[in-house]
Amino acid sequence: MNINVGSLAPHLPVEAYMKDELEPVEFTLPQAGEWLVLFFYPRDFTFVCPTELAAFEELKSEFTAAGARIVAASTDSWWVHRAWFDTNPWLKEISYAVVADAAHQLARAYGVLREDGSAERATFVIDPEGLVRHASVTDVNVGRSAEETLRVVQALQTGELCPANWRPGQATLMAA
Repeated sequence: MNINVGSLAPHLPVEAYMKDELEPVEFTLPQAGEWLVLFFYPRDFTFVCPTELAAFEELKSEFTAAGARIVAASTDSWWVHRAWFDTNPWLKEISYAVVADAAHQLARAYGVLREDGSAERATFVIDPEGLVRHASVTDVNVGRSAEETLRVVQALQTGELCPANWRPGQATLMAA
């Protein structure tokens, strides 16, 4: 991974699959003024990936309430995304953008492109100024926790020192 916490996120145009859209949706990542959770997953038509996509969808309203947009990305094409999302029952309700990074531009820019052309299982939280505030990568065989990602976003938004297992409404720490 070549993106460090505290560095500016790469500013790139992308094409994405969006539910009920008949063509790829184009936009730029990140967009100024918003919190962004960008998570990469290895490939469509796999076993762990749909569980993660569904987990983020289950918490989408909570991410939205926190002012954070969710965007997923893999190196599959828009057509592969469309076929997978139309046929997998876990994915029929996914309502956030899923970037089709078939040219590997986004995965390469974030340093998560694997030798086989897939993406690492990586998560980035980007603040409204475009700074990477959280970055994590896990083994492709182990799914990440959407709940933990939401907790990280909420903790970062406090601007305070947050202890381990901190949750909204709990006390933060005072620097001595």
